[in-house]
Amino acid sequence: MTYSCMSGDSHVQFEAETYAHRVPEKFRDKLPQRIKLPNGGDGRRYPDGTTFVGSTGHYAGHSPETFDPRLVHFDEEVGHGGPEQRLREQDADGVDAEILYTIWGRRGFDTETTKAVVHAYNAYLAEEFCSYAPDRLLGIGLLPHSGLVDDDIAEMEHCKKLGLTGVVVYKWPNGQRYPTPEDDRFWAAALDLQMPISVHTAMNIRRAEYGEFSIKYPIEPDGWERPPICIVDRMSRYGTTHCGCLELTEMIMTGIFDRFPALHIYFAENQIGWIPIFKEQMDMIYEVNHVWAERALGLHRLRRKPSEYVEEHAYWGFFDDPIGVKLRHEVGIDRIIWGSDFPHEVTRWPESQKLLSQQLAEVPADERRKMLSQNLIDFFHLDR
Repeated sequence: MTYSCMSGDSHVQFEAETYAHRVPEKFRDKLPQRIKLPNGGDGRRYPDGTTFVGSTGHYAGHSPETFDPRLVHFDEEVGHGGPEQRLREQDADGVDAEILYTIWGRRGFDTETTKAVVHAYNAYLAEEFCSYAPDRLLGIGLLPHSGLVDDDIAEMEHCKKLGLTGVVVYKWPNGQRYPTPEDDRFWAAALDLQMPISVHTAMNIRRAEYGEFSIKYPIEPDGWERPPICIVDRMSRYGTTHCGCLELTEMIMTGIFDRFPALHIYFAENQIGWIPIFKEQMDMIYEVNHVWAERALGLHRLRRKPSEYVEEHAYWGFFDDPIGVKLRHEVGIDRIIWGSDFPHEVTRWPESQKLLSQQLAEVPADERRKMLSQNLIDFFHLDR
C-alpha cells in the first residue's frame, strides 16, 4: 500500500467484554465490568473496587462546549467501534493508516491475571481487529511487565508471531524504577526478533526523590552526609516528565545504546519543540559532572556526547506543535512522526488535514513526506 498520511499515535478503546472470550475462564471474573453511572454515562469497575468515571480519551466527535467526560456513552463514541467503523473514521480524517495503542488498566490484577489478559488482548487485537485491514490497522502489543524479563520476552515473541506492528514498554522489564543489566536480554531479543519498541509518552515511573537515584550506580555512595546529585535527573529536567526524556536519559547513561547500537526507540505523543534545549543542556551537564561521577560512583563513560545518542536512537511523535515544526532540523527531520492522537482530547479529528495544512505550509514536500509517512514506515519496518 502507498501511504501519504499516517498517524503514528492513535488509540483503540475496547471494553474488556470485547475480548473476554479470549481470556481463560478462571480469570474472566477479574476483568473490569461496564457499569451505568447515576448521571447516565458509562463507567468501569475494576476488581479492586475502583470506579472509572468518564475520560477525555473519548473527546473526538465533540466540541469544547459539548464535551463532558461524565456523560460518555461507550457504544456511541467514535474510536470505540469495530474495524469497519475505524476505517470510516480514518477516511473522514484523511488518514491512510494508524499505529494503534491502548490505554489499559490492570487495577487489582495479580501477575497471573495480568499475563493472561495481556495475552488475550494481543490475540484479539491482531486476529479479530487488525486482520480486517492489516495495511491500515497497525496494532501495538502490550507486555505484562511482571518484573520478570522472561515474561516480557515471551509476550513479545507472541506479538511477533501474531504479526503485530510493535510493542509498547510502560515499565523497565526488570520491574525496577531504572534499567539494570538484566534488561539487556530484552533489548537483545527485540533486535533478534526485529520487533520495534515504543514508549507511549512516558513509562509509569517516577523521578528520583531525595536520597534516591534515577539509575543504579556501580559504586554505592559511602560516607556521604546525603547522596550527591543525580546526573540523570539534572540532564533530563530540561524536557518534561511527560515526554520520555527521563527514560531516554537513563538508557543513555547506563550504556544501553553503546551495547546495542542498532536499538531505536519511538517516543510517541510527545511534541518536539523542547528537544533542542534538552540536547543542548544534557551535553553541558554531562561535561561538567561525568569525570567526578565516574570516579566516585562508577558512572559508565559514554563514547559520544549524550545528544548524539538522542539524535541517532530516538524517534519522536508530535500532534500539534508549531514551534516544534519550525525547529524540525534541530530535532532531526528523519526522526519526527506525526500522530493524530485519535480519539483523545488533543485530536483534531475529523480536521487533521486542516491542521497539517496550516502547520506544514512552509515545509518542503520531501520533509512533509518524512514526517507524515516515511519515518514511520522506516521505524516500524512497514516496507518489508
